[in-house]
Amino acid sequence: MTKDYDIVIYGATGFTGKLCAKYLSENTNDINWAIAGRNKEKLEDVKKEFSLDVDIFIAESNDEKALDNITQNTKVVLSTAGPFHRYSSNLVKSCVKNSSDYVDITGEFFWIREMIDLHHEEASSKGVRIVPACGYDSIPSDLGTFFASTKINEPIKRIESFHAGQGGVSGGTTETGFSMGDLKLGKKMNDPFVLNPEKSVSKEQKLLGSDSVGLKKNSLINSWTGPFIMAVSNTRVVRRSAALLELNQEGYGVNFTYQEHAFYKKFSTALLVTFVTLLFGLILSTPLRKLIRPLLPKPGEGPSKETMENGFFDSFFSAEVGGGEKKLFRVHGKGDPGYKVTSKFVCESALTLIKEREKLPGGQGYGGVLTPASGLGQPLIDRLSSNGVNFEGPL
Repeated sequence: MTKDYDIVIYGATGFTGKLCAKYLSENTNDINWAIAGRNKEKLEDVKKEFSLDVDIFIAESNDEKALDNITQNTKVVLSTAGPFHRYSSNLVKSCVKNSSDYVDITGEFFWIREMIDLHHEEASSKGVRIVPACGYDSIPSDLGTFFASTKINEPIKRIESFHAGQGGVSGGTTETGFSMGDLKLGKKMNDPFVLNPEKSVSKEQKLLGSDSVGLKKNSLINSWTGPFIMAVSNTRVVRRSAALLELNQEGYGVNFTYQEHAFYKKFSTALLVTFVTLLFGLILSTPLRKLIRPLLPKPGEGPSKETMENGFFDSFFSAEVGGGEKKLFRVHGKGDPGYKVTSKFVCESALTLIKEREKLPGGQGYGGVLTPASGLGQPLIDRLSSNGVNFEGPL
């Protein structure tokens, strides 16, 4: 099947979708791409805002015929249309049906589980790569772990990661968080290995795979560490990566375990942010969220240009090998992690699928509902390394 477009950005009128359109316009001149969404006038405004010479697709998220028109003509669909459980399920279905690869920026691990159940088998048989979680959720965690594994020439017992960052919040992300409180996800979603393939979790991994972490001083990175608000999604993605890579004989190590933390230089900051994190979780799980939601940014709104320029992210990875020896790695970069960096991450993920096809993990015919590490791997690290993202270590 001949496809006219290399990449189509679905959700291009949203805050992050616009950033992706801007990124592609400034960083590519040798691919054919387009923008898509629900509102023609808003899409035309995006074209004018960034002086784009691109085509437009109009498609509601429940219009399967219109979505098929996109995927039948596109090699890679890049979706920023969240909440993804609300707006991107039919799009993934269409991508698998019409053999289009797919990347997005979701942190909705419960929705990823649904996509695995519905589409992994067919996508695998067709060699279609469905790669969710290609934003700040969960590329630093997933590729940082993968990067550490490539620099250690022996099995890894355990990796603990530590994350810090500075940036803003958009209405789309806020809407996703608050919409989750209205869903009945069930106890299964508390399983740290909910994204893993069947029969891929050992007793030792279950014993050591808890996501529960407390406040403590870490001498290796000379910081205080505590719960990380994004760990609930990131950890599950990393564990799926480890299992999928193991199935391809490229795993991190037998009984590999992973845990994730935030880090802070001061105990007072660690205590305050941990309290706010727990309070936010309480609000999301109770009717209080309906009172708080109107006070926060609305979909389409986001941080200022200054906030995005002055932001940063910083991630450390402590990898434990045999004998208890630990080796330290780091992934870091400038820019607001949730938006400026996320748009870079997902655009480079889409470009990796287009430009690095022959180098991708698993070989030409590999597919399924994958992860950044298992579906994009070293080629994506190489592209990000050439675009302001630093992978370092062992330190």
